[in-house]
Parts: sequence; structure tokens; C-alpha cells
Amino acid sequence: MPTDEAGDRGTRPVLGTPDEFAPRPARRGRLVPYVVMALIVAVIAGGWGYVMLRAYGNPSVSADVITFDASAPDSASITFTVHKPADRAAMCRIQALDTHHLEVGSREVDIPKGRSDLEFSERLRTSAQATAVHVDYCDLV
Repeated sequence: MPTDEAGDRGTRPVLGTPDEFAPRPARRGRLVPYVVMALIVAVIAGGWGYVMLRAYGNPSVSADVITFDASAPDSASITFTVHKPADRAAMCRIQALDTHHLEVGSREVDIPKGRSDLEFSERLRTSAQATAVHVDYCDLV
């Protein structure tokens, strides 16, 4: 009995049988894309670390404010400690701010080498009434 095409469509798979397809190649190299992605992430992380180190430096000098007095209309005083390597000199910038956080006075203080922890009391002239005094930054020289 001859089969017509219309009757054959109902029993035969539309896309064919597995025997009609060519064999698939072996799956190799699945690890390579993951290794490449890991290398890219490592390079980006290393670059970001380098940028952060250059931007914020090595925190080998730090300053802590003990007290400040901003009650005088034309001056302010601050007492602070500096922690640094004993064999290096440093320079710190102290800054007085007003109620709008604008600078009304500043001064650089030289920190001599010889000791690692030093305490300083400084007075700085201000152009207006200060409300806060702080150590802006300290750097090794």
C-alpha cells in the first residue's frame, strides 16, 4: 500500500530522527572562557587596587585631634598628636572652618623626625569666627 505524503506527516517527526543528524563533535574548551574571564577580573581588580593606593597613599602618617578652641573671633587653637615613623619628618596642615564649612584660616606645621608619636598645640589666625578646627592632612617629607 502506497503512503501519501499527507498520511506520512502525522507519524514521522517534523525535524527528523536522531539517526538522520550528523554526530556532534566532542565538547572541548569549556574551561577556556572561564579562565579568560578570571584573568580579566584579576587585571581589573589589580588596576583598581593600584588606583586606590595612588589616590589615598600609604597611611603611614596619621593625626588625632585632642582638643580645639574656636571661641576667639580672630584666632583658633588646636592640640593634636601625630603618629609617624620615627626616622621620617612630616608636614601637617591644620584648618579652621566657619559655620558654612568655609576655610577661615590654615597653617602648615613641620613635624620633625626623631620620635614617632608627638603632641602639638598650635594657634592660627582666622579671618572670621571659626566654629571648628581640624587637621586637614599629614604627609611624610
